[in-house]
Amino acid sequence: MLELLTEKFSGTLSKLKKARKLTDKVINDALRDIRLALLEADVDYEVTKRFLKKVRERALSSEVKKNLSPAEQVITIVYEELVNILGKEKEDLKKGTVLFVGLQGTGKTTTIGKLAHLLKKKGFKVAVSSTDVRRPAAMLQLERLAERVGVPYYSFEEGLSAVELARKAVERAKREGVDYLLLDTAGRLHVDEELMEELRSIKEEVKPSEIIYVADAMQGQTALETAKTFHELLGLTGVVLTKMDGDARGGLALSVRETLGVPIKFIGVGEKIEDLEPFYPDRVAQRILGLGDIQSLVERAQEVIPEDKAQHLSTKVLAGDFNLEDLREMLRMIQNMGPLDKLLGMMPGIGAQLKNVKVDDKQFKRIEAIINSMTPEERQNPRIINMSRKKRIARGSGTSVSEVNKVLKRYEEMRKVMRKLKGAGGIPMPKFPFGGFGR
Repeated sequence: MLELLTEKFSGTLSKLKKARKLTDKVINDALRDIRLALLEADVDYEVTKRFLKKVRERALSSEVKKNLSPAEQVITIVYEELVNILGKEKEDLKKGTVLFVGLQGTGKTTTIGKLAHLLKKKGFKVAVSSTDVRRPAAMLQLERLAERVGVPYYSFEEGLSAVELARKAVERAKREGVDYLLLDTAGRLHVDEELMEELRSIKEEVKPSEIIYVADAMQGQTALETAKTFHELLGLTGVVLTKMDGDARGGLALSVRETLGVPIKFIGVGEKIEDLEPFYPDRVAQRILGLGDIQSLVERAQEVIPEDKAQHLSTKVLAGDFNLEDLREMLRMIQNMGPLDKLLGMMPGIGAQLKNVKVDDKQFKRIEAIINSMTPEERQNPRIINMSRKKRIARGSGTSVSEVNKVLKRYEEMRKVMRKLKGAGGIPMPKFPFGGFGR
């Protein structure tokens, strides 16, 4: 996500680290690089111009702290201005009827399914329905998604208009005490008057709490222009950007709030049903600047790892007193958190370095297969594993003796490092497995 921007900004900041003073030349060189990075990322030209003007004014003002290095001064200003144009703070979805609009092919129906999953997981009562009378396949797709997520799909008799379907869905949601009714609408390959008139009629009939525009982040300025049209005619209250995981540029994310004046509420970061995330301006700004996203990493860990289990395991690991069964449990926890490349991308300074690195999640499976092929006694006490045992473990796991040796060697290295750090007093016992960050 936003890999091009992260790469370009990291290069600019590396140059700044060599500067001893924040002179006009240093500022101009940095701003030139940032300007090229933003335009190459397809950020709106006017947004880019206003952003650079604010950064320049602040960098040359008396607010600059003399005790910071040039790189620290610029990165602080750029970070704060990035947060400003991204929307300052995360904005929650208002309860009620949420109307989803957008062109065909942007992932609108899939996004509704993902959002239903996310809201249900947070404990809200959710229902979904569709008003797309022209595409029965879209209705069927949403119904299937609803079944998969485990939320009601409201269907009604055939022959009703889009407005009538919307009204009936809202009436039923009110009767059933639904927190969020997610209402899909028809899309087109381009904006036309017939579509807009239908959407205006639905809006007037159901008076939604939110009107969310779903945009394909890979379309850049094209999507922004279309969003402007929808906003002028309907009054959007928020935007969802899909395909953020496949967008190397990310200019749309930096242009939406500043151009439309409406917040980005969620971003789609993959094809799985759980791959929809709330949009946090500060976290996205941190990732653009290569500062990682520790908050999201910890929140993901908290979602999938029981805290009592994490506490018990982290205590053993940090004491250097863990066995191969504990190592297997750690690997399973990491796998439950999602693809390894996404997790590493949240670590400070790592995201930009992953561009040409192939992260193989299958390594976890091979290591787990090796540990599974051991007896309980061998997992508890790996020192008893001799050559004949290694051959048996390799055969049972479909690997080689050399791979078994690598697992055992890395395990011993981990134990030694942890014991040394513990002996030096370098590691406090954490409340949660990432040292308590973000709590």
